[in-house]
Amino acid sequence: MKWFYDLLDDFLSLLFPRVCYGCGNHLLRNEYLICTECFVEIPRTGYHDLRDNPLEKVFWGRCRIDSAAAFSFYNKGSRIRNLIHNLKYKGIQELGPELGRIYGSTLISSDFIKDIDLILPVPLHPSKRRARGFNQSELIAEGLSQATGIRYDKSILLRKSASATQTKRTRYERWLNVEGIFSVDKPQELAGMHVLIIDDVITTGSTMESCVNEVLKAEGVKVSVAALAFAPA
Repeated sequence: MKWFYDLLDDFLSLLFPRVCYGCGNHLLRNEYLICTECFVEIPRTGYHDLRDNPLEKVFWGRCRIDSAAAFSFYNKGSRIRNLIHNLKYKGIQELGPELGRIYGSTLISSDFIKDIDLILPVPLHPSKRRARGFNQSELIAEGLSQATGIRYDKSILLRKSASATQTKRTRYERWLNVEGIFSVDKPQELAGMHVLIIDDVITTGSTMESCVNEVLKAEGVKVSVAALAFAPA
């Protein structure tokens, strides 16, 4: 019967073409959301295996982190940028867990996550979450958790107030825009843990810095950070 389902899949693909959200090309039978070419061609940073990497240096002198990593580079016209755009602004929610799983499968064999106890997604304000219908960082954290077996929790790190978009703001303006807008519910639950905070994109690091400083208020906690993409200044 497999031949029948394969034939049916081919027929449905003609009527309702499945396209890659990274490049727009048609997906082949065994491809899902992202084509093989995009999967291969997305430029990996390799930061999870590199101490004192450029992303870690973004946070030097700003907040205390154990390590930092990103899956890819967020460049204009890049495949990862197209994927994240389709996730955030076109509502292709399936991309979040899928990208999280892909990144998680990269991290699983590295020292980067060997002692991580908990994954925390960068939160959206409830009003923005309602408007969008989802938090992309939660979806990424879900996939990352599935691939690594590390628990994630979306109820501990909270956003107390809404902030304006960070787009086109200077580094200092970004920092002011997110200063003090996050909080940690039940910080005692984080005591002694090594926490990984995950976001979709890190640019100046202002949002992540604000999150890290709140989490660090928990007793004996260590914090690492990661994102699907890094946009070097």
